[in-house]
Amino acid sequence: MRRRAFLQGISGATMALPSLESLATTTQATATRMVCVGLNFGFVPRLFFPETTGKHYQLTDRLQPLEKFRDDFTVFSGLDHGTEAQGGHGGVHAYLSGVLSKHSKNMPEANISVDQKAAQLVGAKTRYPSLQIASGSDPNNQISWNASGVSLPPISKVDVLYSLLFQKVDPKLRKTTQAKLADRASILDLVKTDAQYLQRKVGAQDKAKLDRYFTSVREVEKRLAQSSDWLENPKPMVSYDIPAGANTMNFIDRVPLYYDLMALALETDSTRVITLGLGDIGANYGGFGISRGYHQLTHHGKVPEYITELSIIEKFQMEQLARFLNKLKSVSEDNGKTLLDNSMVLFGSGMGNASSHSNKNLPLILAGGGFQHGEHKSYFKDDNQKDATPAGRLFVSMLQRFGVETDRFGTASGTLTGLEVQA
Repeated sequence: MRRRAFLQGISGATMALPSLESLATTTQATATRMVCVGLNFGFVPRLFFPETTGKHYQLTDRLQPLEKFRDDFTVFSGLDHGTEAQGGHGGVHAYLSGVLSKHSKNMPEANISVDQKAAQLVGAKTRYPSLQIASGSDPNNQISWNASGVSLPPISKVDVLYSLLFQKVDPKLRKTTQAKLADRASILDLVKTDAQYLQRKVGAQDKAKLDRYFTSVREVEKRLAQSSDWLENPKPMVSYDIPAGANTMNFIDRVPLYYDLMALALETDSTRVITLGLGDIGANYGGFGISRGYHQLTHHGKVPEYITELSIIEKFQMEQLARFLNKLKSVSEDNGKTLLDNSMVLFGSGMGNASSHSNKNLPLILAGGGFQHGEHKSYFKDDNQKDATPAGRLFVSMLQRFGVETDRFGTASGTLTGLEVQA
């Protein structure tokens, strides 16, 4: 039987039953999860960053929706990826890697993102090593990259995401699906044979390209094998239904559904690593009461009317984060902690200031995960707040907390000083 059941509430909200020893599983008793949410256009800096540091900082207008969770998150300033991730909108894709894709050629794991580094540790322990989700198809906000330097395509359709997580597989189709997986594996074998033949006849530069290709092939092989193994295991049962026409809903109505499904995916141990890219709000101004497009508003030039409308979107983004944290905190797990305690949630952007196309001083929040929170921490190295600390050090801290044995990530080395784990 499932460890706990879900009851559907108002507007797709869920409520978990208490954890019972007779229903407990061992697969996720103390499992650590990682969630990374990325906003394409970041936040207006003066509305996001607190003026003072430490535990007694005053919440800014933008952070106000998180007041209830003040002791459950840390807000950072003075972190960015330096010269390795500059380029305005073209630098946003380096949010979770710290390396632009065009600079990844000679790196051992290319511009792998922190979520995919964590997913390597998960492997076949869950149905999906990781899930990539996005509200749209903005190429600038593809934030998940594998060790071959390939961007992993995200799922944007709500019904597809729901189907992957909870839709039952028709027994009649199971053999057909197994056969298709076997065919794909056979095709990979043939392609690999051709590539191995080529590898003996090409120069050093082409061999490097083939090495990356083989890395990609191995990843596909692992996923095919995992899909085949998990095909016989029933998907978890949840009392949650997505509304009709969910895919065509406005941004403002669709985003809560992504968060709901993410919480359920973590709760049911369907995956332990998730990324959510929130880019352009789409048609109809996303359902917000605004008169201009999101991108246009971000280039506000300090015009008050623009910032007022932009604040409507930014406040919504923070309110949805608060709603998500509340869901995670309301779930008790078998190790005596909450799902939020066991899940590190990174929320931020690869854009520091969209109005000036700056990728410096990234707006970053880390919640949960067993870290000591409740502070605004500044990592600027100078009084003029121009020399920032590599954000990759935060990712090293996150990876170590996840269980990955490493002291480096991307171009950064060492953990983030002052970010401690709870005793």
